[in-house]
Formats: sequence, structure tokens, C-alpha cells
Amino acid sequence: MSRIGKKPVPVPAGVTASVDGQKITAKGPKGELVFVANDEVKVELNDNAVSVTPVNDSKDARSKWGMSRTMVENIFKGVKDGYERKLEINGVGYRASMQGKNLQLALGFSHDVVYEAPEGITIAVPKPTEIIVSGINKQQVGQVAAEIREYRGPEPYKGKGVKYAEERIVRKEGKKK
Repeated sequence: MSRIGKKPVPVPAGVTASVDGQKITAKGPKGELVFVANDEVKVELNDNAVSVTPVNDSKDARSKWGMSRTMVENIFKGVKDGYERKLEINGVGYRASMQGKNLQLALGFSHDVVYEAPEGITIAVPKPTEIIVSGINKQQVGQVAAEIREYRGPEPYKGKGVKYAEERIVRKEGKKK
């Protein structure tokens, strides 16, 4: 039994939810998101809460049960509050700036890296060493943050590179004489 899947997802105040077969639509102050659940699970809206149940007792249905419930919870939180990911840049001469809607990164390459933000994602640079990626879709926010981090991931010897704000880099000892 899925401990997560058993719990119904309450619809937050200020969010309107509708279920049409396998399609769950959530509208809130930040925007609108749609999630189409797998055919292995059944989605119902009752008592201002969305409940997800497996169609049968197969392993496939049970494996998609908890994930579907979490996806519904994520779209509700996204349209109500939104998601954000903070990135930090460490290293001499490493910095970020906004160039219109594009993010310009100086990461020690012979040229600046220009990252174009996809639709629905907002990138802010409050300090030259800090990047904030925000949006309503949790998967898309995480993907954009991962793509930015991928340009120059943190290295273990000096800790230089782009890292998540909550990430802790395990440092290695340098070579000895």
C-alpha cells in the first residue's frame, strides 16, 4: 500500500480544480496547470479534495499511484505559490547578469554563456553570484536550474562553479609534497 497515495490532496484556498476523466486542471493566482494521470490510476474530486486510487492490484498500478498523487499536489502548490530554485556561483571572475530575458554567465570559458529561459520560467539575478529560477511547474524549474548548473558544476578541490544554494560540496584534499 502506498502511504502517500492513500491520502487525498486537499484543494488549497484560491485554487479551482476540475477532474475530467484522467485530466486534472488547476487554476490559481499564478496560472493554470494540467496533469494527465496514467490509465492505471483512477482520479476523483470529492469534498474539495482529489483522491487517487489504483485501478487494480497490479505492481504497475501501485507504482504509479503515489507518483500521480504527488504530481496533483505539485500542480496545486505551483498555481498557488510557485516554485523557485536558488543557485550560487563561486570562483574568481565567475558571475551572472541578465541581458534582456537571457541569462549571461561568465564561467571561465573564452566566451560568455548565454542561456535563454523557456516560456513560463523567470530568472532573476539579485547579485552577480546568485541566480534565482522561478515558475509554476516544479519539473521545469528543476530542469532549468540543472541546465544552468551543468555549464560549470562545482569541482571538489576549490569548490568553484555553479551550485544549488542548499548543496554542500564535499571537498577533497589537494596533492601533498
